[in-house]
Amino acid sequence: MKNISKKTKDAPVFKRDYEKKHVNQMGGKGSKMEVAFWKKLGGLDKNEGAWMNRILVATPSTGIIRMEWALNRYGQSMPTNWSKIDIIQWISAYAPTGYMLADAENLIAKAVVEGNFEWFLSWEEDNIPPLDAFVRLNEYMTKGTVPIVSGLYFTKSHPPEPILYRGKGTGSYRDFKMGDLVWVDGIPFGFSLIHGSIIKALWDESEEYMVNQTPTRRVFANPSKAFGKPEDGAFGTTSGTTDLAFCQRIMDNDIFAKAGWPEYAKKKYPFLVDTNIFVKHITQAGVVYPLGGVPKEYLPLPPKPKKISK
Repeated sequence: MKNISKKTKDAPVFKRDYEKKHVNQMGGKGSKMEVAFWKKLGGLDKNEGAWMNRILVATPSTGIIRMEWALNRYGQSMPTNWSKIDIIQWISAYAPTGYMLADAENLIAKAVVEGNFEWFLSWEEDNIPPLDAFVRLNEYMTKGTVPIVSGLYFTKSHPPEPILYRGKGTGSYRDFKMGDLVWVDGIPFGFSLIHGSIIKALWDESEEYMVNQTPTRRVFANPSKAFGKPEDGAFGTTSGTTDLAFCQRIMDNDIFAKAGWPEYAKKKYPFLVDTNIFVKHITQAGVVYPLGGVPKEYLPLPPKPKKISK
């Protein structure tokens, strides 16, 4: 039986000769009933505008997560009207599993670029932010004045160290109180919001390579190097983390300016840590750090009591 190609306003569909009579019974060509009829047969009503690309929530994963993490991830308070798409469906989640960390992050970078996402949220599988984290991040996304914002969390150790840095080889930065907005030159990826323009600028000048059978680019890298010759007695290695290498590359390669944020290219400490977004750090055994909550030295001092006049 002969197929006849026909186009609706939005997409091509196909009909057969024997189906013509049904169109006549529905009010003729172009009627609402006719259009609905063809869409039911497989026509595509496609939204050609922007959709589901405001933020990509990405989690490089080993494949095993704690129940506390799952409850926190899917129990977040959702900002109202965060997008014109459904408030839950529009959030795109992407979780590369079983990859080396840098490879997983580079697959995420590919998703950010190809999906043209406005924002990217790195949320690792051992970090538990407060339940209002999305609401707080939405304020930064709506204002659009800060390209990179991290929550605050501590090392999985006792005593704990806050994971935020000023300078190389200087240890963690500790001159702050909870509630402060702290500017630094090194942040972690445990819970960090990054504007898509930053990832795209890095993507444009990164070399291509393959992860399994998928081409991507080295936006993120493990900064591990070996130098010297063991036989000469002068051999050494350096290592680090993808997050701090990412921060250093942004500053060294003038990425802020290339991405359209020239005012941040001039800052000595261009990355913001919002300590109001206090993120717990959990092990696979369920141990939550810092033990006993936030160390008291980082808690705000209570207000001095007012003198009571006699």
